[in-house]
Amino acid sequence: MASRAGSADLPLHGGRVPKWLSERMARLGAVICQAIAHEYGRDELLSRLANPFWFQSFGAVMGMDWHSSGITTSVIGALKGGLRPLERELGLHVCGGRGRHSRKTPDELVAIGNRVGFDGAALARASRLVAKVDSAAVQDGFELYLHGFIVADDGKWVVVQQGMKGDARTARRYHWQSAGLSSFVEAPHAAIEGAGQGVIVNLTDVRAARSRSAQTELLGGMGVDAIVREVGRIEGIAEHAPAQSDEPLLPHLIMPEHHDIRPKDVMLRRLHGSLAAAADRAPEDFADLLLVPGVGARTVRALAQVAEVVHGAPHRFADPGRFAMAHGGKDGHPFPVPLKVYDETIRVLKSAVGKARLGADEELAAIRRLDVQARAMEEAGGPGFHDFIAEERRRAPEYGGRTVMDDRPNAYARAKMRV
Repeated sequence: MASRAGSADLPLHGGRVPKWLSERMARLGAVICQAIAHEYGRDELLSRLANPFWFQSFGAVMGMDWHSSGITTSVIGALKGGLRPLERELGLHVCGGRGRHSRKTPDELVAIGNRVGFDGAALARASRLVAKVDSAAVQDGFELYLHGFIVADDGKWVVVQQGMKGDARTARRYHWQSAGLSSFVEAPHAAIEGAGQGVIVNLTDVRAARSRSAQTELLGGMGVDAIVREVGRIEGIAEHAPAQSDEPLLPHLIMPEHHDIRPKDVMLRRLHGSLAAAADRAPEDFADLLLVPGVGARTVRALAQVAEVVHGAPHRFADPGRFAMAHGGKDGHPFPVPLKVYDETIRVLKSAVGKARLGADEELAAIRRLDVQARAMEEAGGPGFHDFIAEERRRAPEYGGRTVMDDRPNAYARAKMRV
């Protein structure tokens, strides 16, 4: 996958991830990572984590709010918890997190380095530099509040960090990747997610090399009074200076404000391809796997979208909302999280990965064929978008559908507590 993947708007949302979802996200996220590492290698997994489009789709397929800033926090948290027991197998370690956890990242890196053999002190310095660049060198008005550092035993790493602009209710996510990084101060980002916010100060731009050099000379060779006079001179002519042309824009994913998923948010032919592939291949490939009556066929549909997260090419993640059709969303959009389906997805995928590690990859190959078939059947047609959502909501009780709203006490219970 390409290291530099583009940018996106992320609405800033509050709230929490309920325990019943966070624990499942950790298990599903871990087994998806195992599948990718088994099929394509650890470096490919790092590359995908550095791709903001794939990262958003990864969070959506795990039942988080499909468009919000909360995907960043929840995915990093899920990976930190889910991959910890697999550190020896995958050789991957997740450090940092939100708030106070982010400040512990350097100490975590030093401790892991001492344990596995890489230079933890050097990576701790990299962690600090990454945070410093995104908070000082790129002055875009977003205040960093999350820093996740994913590092492999061989010292390769990815950083995912996020800042907020509270007054605008927006977030910006920054992706870094060590592969191909030659400088921390000149165009270092794998990708920056977020809306254009007008004129920003970006001293990491390639075109800012002369500015960085001049700033160093100013600080070293001029007094404060001389610097103030120079700033005044520049400000006096700035309004007459010709505007510089922008760098060519990267692909830009706009995550909308609305909570519900709408037809325009989903490439419907790809959703139809997943549904058709699940219906076509299930009897052949999954007869011995589907042990829960009434849930199995629905699980294969979810697995078809999980299969795309494992095997899909970069261009297929331009509509993250489509991946929420696998396991819904905690806020009820597009439908409640079907816990029975979710647990069955984890069971089937975990069984497939476990057997593949022992050399029996028939089950994992069956899941791979789902992805191939889905792409081949995209013109097959299928249910209308609203009909599909309505049917999922109708059957939500059957599938164990649950939302975060179900965790709130009802009005009668709240009244009793007040008394």
